[in-house]
Amino acid sequence: MRYPFLAGAAVALATAVLAACGSSGGSGDRGVEAAADSTPSVAASPAPSVAGPAVTPPSTRATEPGTAPKASAGDVTPATGSFTKKQREYLTDRVPKGMDPAAVLQTGQETCDRLRYLVKADRDIAVAAIVSGEIADAKPAVAHLCPQHQALVDEAALGHADGTHTGKELRPGGYLAPSPTKACSWQLTGANGKELGSGSSDTGARVEITVPDSAHTFTSTGCYAWLPQGDN
Repeated sequence: MRYPFLAGAAVALATAVLAACGSSGGSGDRGVEAAADSTPSVAASPAPSVAGPAVTPPSTRATEPGTAPKASAGDVTPATGSFTKKQREYLTDRVPKGMDPAAVLQTGQETCDRLRYLVKADRDIAVAAIVSGEIADAKPAVAHLCPQHQALVDEAALGHADGTHTGKELRPGGYLAPSPTKACSWQLTGANGKELGSGSSDTGARVEITVPDSAHTFTSTGCYAWLPQGDN
């Protein structure tokens, strides 16, 4: 049975905080709930009907991923209190200018909290959540905020999420899908396109496969994530 990973919580948090940056209320040291409550409804501010291409307001453009200028290390300062060295390292080049860095730090800390919870429930599920991307940005959060989980990140780097994997990224050896759906299927083919193996599972139970040295392509659907087993 797959465990709930609360992935929507982190996404909702990031969305609420970024939206709050574009509002006229500023950021300060408000909590996440306050930031979300103060965000104006999209329906309440309809875009004006004008001829020609729509122009994105500067405040909205500044909050788009990858476009907002980031605060330098010297500008990463909490509204109250202080950050530890590791917290400051995590926040460097991650905080859009004008945003409360404490909100960004909270997202990283929640990532660590989720990993801690999942490890207690099922270690394989925790690794699978990193492999699949369900726990996003696990690598920087673990490196700076919860290094005790570094082994999970290292193992996840050797796994495969659903999709197609070819060439050097496909490592031979044993793999385990710890929480497949009931529509899990996979296929292995060689360099000449010859099928080397395939299978499916409609039980939701754990599935184990072996990727041979001759495999060139591995395709997986509905299996969630494959974790390396043994020395591969």
